[in-house]
Amino acid sequence: MMFKVFYQENPNEPPVRERTKTFFVEAESEREVREKLKGRSINIEYIQPISGPFYEFEKQSENFSVLE
Repeated sequence: MMFKVFYQENPNEPPVRERTKTFFVEAESEREVREKLKGRSINIEYIQPISGPFYEFEKQSENFSVLE
């Protein structure tokens, strides 16, 4: 399953919508996504599962990147 991760690059600042970035992670659950990201210094705002037409739409974006 694919998950879209909304995050802020600086974990010490409060979230600001204009600075929110996203990337995608392939995992079985939200917990697995968090495990994969636990070594990163980011502030995770939200993790959203995506599939079907939503996933196909996201793949067309120039900012589409899947974290390995």
